Amino acid sequence: MVPVSVLDLAPVPLGSDVAQSLRHSLTLAQHAERWGYRRYWVAEHHNMPGIASAATSVVIGFLAAGTTSLRLGSGGIMLPNHAPLVIAEQFGTLEALYPGRIDLGLGRAPGTDQRTMRALRRDRHDTVDTFPQDVLELQAYFAGEGDPRIKAVPGDGAKIPIWLLGSSLYSAQLAAALGLPFAFAAHFAPDLLATALDLYRREFQPSATLPESYAMAAIPVYAADSDEEARHLFTSLQQAFLNLHRGVPGKLPAPADEMDALWSSAEAAGVRQAFKEAVVGSPTTVRRGINAFVERTRVDELMISAMIHAPAARLRSFEIVAEAMGLERLRSEDDMGM
Repeated sequence: MVPVSVLDLAPVPLGSDVAQSLRHSLTLAQHAERWGYRRYWVAEHHNMPGIASAATSVVIGFLAAGTTSLRLGSGGIMLPNHAPLVIAEQFGTLEALYPGRIDLGLGRAPGTDQRTMRALRRDRHDTVDTFPQDVLELQAYFAGEGDPRIKAVPGDGAKIPIWLLGSSLYSAQLAAALGLPFAFAAHFAPDLLATALDLYRREFQPSATLPESYAMAAIPVYAADSDEEARHLFTSLQQAFLNLHRGVPGKLPAPADEMDALWSSAEAAGVRQAFKEAVVGSPTTVRRGINAFVERTRVDELMISAMIHAPAARLRSFEIVAEAMGLERLRSEDDMGM
């Protein structure tokens, strides 16, 4: 079995607030550490009332301070929203405080709508795609190989793994060319998963930091004591995605008893397509679904997400996955070099 990690979208449930959401994320991270998950990532999203991780590096620091060995990182930082020097300093600070525990996943999308994107980029008046150059500039700051008059302090010399994230072929190709690990966002945009993984593996160029390709995929996994209960929990994500597509994003809704009354047939088809890689069910169903996905995709690592309204049910979902997949045993084998 491959390592399994957590993608926490830091959901803000209806009836709750950001402070409570972040405290629940810390609780989940602490449990994930004990249960044997490999890493724990949070993502940069803006202008979304149902997601609490807009200040991603701040949230990573909060989670790292409350854990001891779990790898923490971004899944991802949306690099077009930031100057590479700022990200080098932020993650250099995190690495200085929590050495050997920080990952930096980078995305090319803005992580928001067009109006908010313009608000984030107050000094940017062009639409030129500088993502490849920004990644190289960021790498240079960490390596101390950029302009000798400009140092990332902290950050200069930091050994922080950089990942490229994406849901298309663009980042897969760039990750392959730069010899970086690649993570595919199959948790909401699975259509090009197989093509992107094949492209990445085929075109991968070994680098000083990564001699062989390393691919991860993120998928939704909703686990409960029964298939019926898990499907009920899953309706919160379906409603949230539906609201986002209707242009009315909000806090994470409570589960619905019946979805057919909430969406049209076309909307239902769109939501089901977006989450076609989701694994939803009892411990047995989840074990079979995850094993089938890993066997089909040959990913080196799996990352799972679960936007569940009730914090206790969210904890239970990740616990079931850990138990079903034997994550604590897998971690013990890794520690012994097996």
